[in-house]
Amino acid sequence: MTLAALAPLTLASLMTGAASVDIFAALSDPRAMLVLMESRLPRTLAVLLTGAALSVAGMLLQAIVRNRFVGPDTVGTAESAALGLLVVTLFAPAMPIWGKILVSSLSAMLGTALFVALIRRLPPREIMLVPITGIVLSGVIGSVVVYIAWQADLMQYITTWLMVGEFSGVIAGRYEMLWIAAAAAGLAWLAADRFAILALGDGVATGLGLSATSVMRFGLAVVALVSAMVVTTVGMIPFLGLIVPNIVSRIMGDNLRRALPMVAAAGAALLLGCDLLGRLMRHPFEIPVGTVMGFVGSGIFLYLLYRRPAHG
Repeated sequence: MTLAALAPLTLASLMTGAASVDIFAALSDPRAMLVLMESRLPRTLAVLLTGAALSVAGMLLQAIVRNRFVGPDTVGTAESAALGLLVVTLFAPAMPIWGKILVSSLSAMLGTALFVALIRRLPPREIMLVPITGIVLSGVIGSVVVYIAWQADLMQYITTWLMVGEFSGVIAGRYEMLWIAAAAAGLAWLAADRFAILALGDGVATGLGLSATSVMRFGLAVVALVSAMVVTTVGMIPFLGLIVPNIVSRIMGDNLRRALPMVAAAGAALLLGCDLLGRLMRHPFEIPVGTVMGFVGSGIFLYLLYRRPAHG
């Protein structure tokens, strides 16, 4: 069903925009070809890659911390990535984009590792303390970012990174980094069995001959890299990495190797649908997809909270 929805959503995205062009006549119309190749196709690919990668990162994070109520946007990962970008902007503004991505990824990994270290000190049965800890940590790191940006007169930059996830500025040459995020998510699928074992607990993983620390570090690196790429390119997208893994798990169970491709497809379809909704509600103007996703995602999350799982 999800895969069947992707094709019409992708076609609708390619056909939707402020410019009135017929993409089906692109081969004979140079203007239509220019709009298609420079704007609409890159934007559509950026949405698909972001939705797929963030959803996979969310499922990995939930497996690592063994809690369904966390996502890359609720444990300080995105805020830590923005902090790394802010530090680079202040002290090495001429650093090439790859250097900025590397610093942002390392910062995001450190922030996520701090979250994991904090929750390991919590009582095992108090599962709701895990997302609360993540929200508090996100708030603290976000406050530090805002304070530094305010002092340095860089509030506009952090608004783009943390508060306005949107794709209106995506054109050819400004989204290709997201392919790296998608590749990282693909590597996570290759190691899906290891993450499934890790989700059973460190003791079980060690007893089966698996290095729990190495697998956790690899998972944190994937989550951090995906978050850094997304924050750098389009800003933070709320709820996506939280709700999509929960929806797919309720339908398909906890087999990560089977579930991850569907998580990627569902995340891509959901984000593309929200992006289309934001573009059509006030056409030819648009509402940022982060705003639409926040509204839709919060509703879905509340529904998941109050609905009993299909697998009992």
